[in-house]
Amino acid sequence: MTGDAGSPLTGLRVRLAAAFTAVALLAALMASGISYVLLRRVMLQRAQDAVLSEVRDTLARQIPPRLPPDSADLIRAQLVEVLAAGPGRRAFAMPITPDGTVHPPPPDALDVPVSRDFARRAARGVVFQRVVRNGTPYLLVGARATGYEITADEPWRTTPPMVFVSASLSREAADLRLFTRALLIADALALVSAVGFALLATRGVLRPVRRLGAAARALGEGELETRVDVRGGDELADLARTFNRTAEALERTVTELRAMEAASRRFVADVSHELRTPLTSMIAVIDVLAEHAADENGDAARLVAGETRRLGRLVEHLIEISRFDAGAAALVLDEANLADAVAGTLDARGWRDDVAVHGPPDLFARLDPRRFDVVIANLVGNALRHGSPPVAVRFGPADRDGVAGVTVIVTDQGPGLPADLVDVVFDRFVKSDAARSRSDGSGLGLSIAKENAVLHGGTLTAANGAEGGAVFTLWLPARPPGDGEGETP
Repeated sequence: MTGDAGSPLTGLRVRLAAAFTAVALLAALMASGISYVLLRRVMLQRAQDAVLSEVRDTLARQIPPRLPPDSADLIRAQLVEVLAAGPGRRAFAMPITPDGTVHPPPPDALDVPVSRDFARRAARGVVFQRVVRNGTPYLLVGARATGYEITADEPWRTTPPMVFVSASLSREAADLRLFTRALLIADALALVSAVGFALLATRGVLRPVRRLGAAARALGEGELETRVDVRGGDELADLARTFNRTAEALERTVTELRAMEAASRRFVADVSHELRTPLTSMIAVIDVLAEHAADENGDAARLVAGETRRLGRLVEHLIEISRFDAGAAALVLDEANLADAVAGTLDARGWRDDVAVHGPPDLFARLDPRRFDVVIANLVGNALRHGSPPVAVRFGPADRDGVAGVTVIVTDQGPGLPADLVDVVFDRFVKSDAARSRSDGSGLGLSIAKENAVLHGGTLTAANGAEGGAVFTLWLPARPPGDGEGETP
């Protein structure tokens, strides 16, 4: 798997294949090791038994039960001739001194030297040991004949010699090397086969996992009708069935929520549209009544007129929000001079004397003048209502991530935004004083400003200035995405 599953060297398939291969390799090595040990033991034991049997048989055949006097030299020559007849063998026979002292043979008498301790032990019976000299293994055998009669008055004249035999085990060593090479080749083939089988096995195991991963990604991207084919009856099939049940439940829930949300938006839009016409008439009538009302009724009439106008603004804002929610909001783009656009917004609302404007007079941008007016009016109106003078609007060119654009910054010197509202100030119906039962604002102005900025492909952020006051920063691309103005077909 890729992506969040990890790098290719740490993926699940690699780990499963490595585990499978490690187990197969360990089993092959254990089998090879056991086979090597057993074969080596059998081969050496067979060679050892053959030499020992030959030494014992030769001593029994060449030494008679009753020895004639002064026959040791003849017997020694016969023993050496017979015992050295085999390939890779050398033999040496030496007499035993009358006092029973045992001396090892000369160093060059055999292929391997004989220690004094080995010679002493050989004087008591048949002994052997394996010796490696110059990289070649040898079997060293020492023996002394028994079961014969000697002359009582001159025992040395009728005492047979001791024999020492060195037998090369190079042939057995070569066979073991050949067997070891065959085991290594077999282990290498087993490793390659294990890797191949592991990849095939893990591919079959991970195929349904990949299907589940692809289905989960599709489900996360909104394709709620995504399902996984259930194959077999193992644990992965159970997982696939669980995924399908979960996807079905999620699809039902999301469909119901979308239906409820759409119904709620239609309700707000319908109610807002239905209220707009009577509210417009009510505002016109109440304004007339407020102008002609007597002094004692004037305050009440003006209060009703103000609240009716506020209700009318709320309805207009709700209608605008419903357009954004329905995706019906569209841009009517035009090449606009930012200095003129900002000045027009301030002049239309009588704020020109209350706001300081700073920016180049010849900066142009491709935007929707009506929606830009709504954004600037909301930001400046918010600063005038909740901040303290001086309120300033600064604009200028600003590129972001290689995209040409313009930025408009609205600042004031008021108390700034409460810490708990900085991150949610653009949410709907959020006000600086949520405990108030009534407010001049609808709680939707900044939300509408944010939606208009996003509609242009820009951003709108809020923060507190280093020296106090709130800072709202609007950035718009010089040419909104999808604007075909000036493009050559």
